[in-house]
Amino acid sequence: MPGTDFLAPGDTMFLPPIAAVAAFLALAAAGAAHAQTADAWPARPVQIIVAGSAGSGTDLMSRAMAQRLAAVFGQQFIVDNRPGASGAIAGAAVAKSPADGHTLLYTNGSFAVMAPALIRTLPYDIQRDLVPVAQTAVGGVLLLVNPEFPAKNLRELVEHVRANPDRYSYGSWAVGSSGHLIMEWLKQQTGMRMNHVAYQAVPRLLTELASGVLPIAWADPSAPLPFLRSGKVRGIAISGNVRVPGTPDIATMGEQGYAFDAVGWFGVFAPAGTPANVVRRLNEEINRIQSTAEMQSLMARMNFEPPPVKSPAQFRDIVASDLQTWKKIVTDNNIRAE
Repeated sequence: MPGTDFLAPGDTMFLPPIAAVAAFLALAAAGAAHAQTADAWPARPVQIIVAGSAGSGTDLMSRAMAQRLAAVFGQQFIVDNRPGASGAIAGAAVAKSPADGHTLLYTNGSFAVMAPALIRTLPYDIQRDLVPVAQTAVGGVLLLVNPEFPAKNLRELVEHVRANPDRYSYGSWAVGSSGHLIMEWLKQQTGMRMNHVAYQAVPRLLTELASGVLPIAWADPSAPLPFLRSGKVRGIAISGNVRVPGTPDIATMGEQGYAFDAVGWFGVFAPAGTPANVVRRLNEEINRIQSTAEMQSLMARMNFEPPPVKSPAQFRDIVASDLQTWKKIVTDNNIRAE
């Protein structure tokens, strides 16, 4: 027909009337189907893939949030622990999932932003393939020692380790965890020499710290609480710029002369392309849940603070900023995933 020689792929401007109408209806139907899927969400149980082992702070926080989201939306929110590879296993699983709001990632900030810095062959890009939904808790990480270790504060620990180069090892919950990177930064600042031991499971790390197999360790603020209260481990310092409610006697690194103000966090992500109204509903409900007295009390008992209310866009800005901060530490210390 006249004019069809100039037709560009996907161009309906010069299609015959019947074909143009058919193309328009197909596009409209696709849009309507997408909107209907978003409006009907959640249509089935929602899987929350957690970048942490059972019993870790990430796991405990994810389960507390999953229980309350299930009550709000009338569907199960099922926690699926996928530890390992500095959070990359969990992150990749969610990035490759359908973008329909039925698969979410729950992770801590170190895993969210460390994996891109550590793993050159990471099968996803957190800024391209995942959508920040909501920040769910903030707090530093704890530096702990076995009770027999001859240091009561951070300055004493630094002096003792520096006087005994290569004698001690320290543990954290993964290569590239915030605990790992903070200690590498501290080693660079002070001249300490000791090796890092990566654990996949925080409970095992704490058990070996309490038994003396491991002299020094970093852990999230929540999991060590029973060990601290029973005297099986001793707290030396907490990163960030504020003390946390469950361990008010443990001073910050800055208070002890080694300021490290980057704050740890937990957050929820979804696959890129998840309908905007699903992301918005999740963000609003998570923020509402965190504002309740019940959840704030629970966070305090778990040694976390609720974050200021943030939109998905504001959370995205935090992720972008932290990526730059932690990438510099990784690069400066030549740290790579093992």
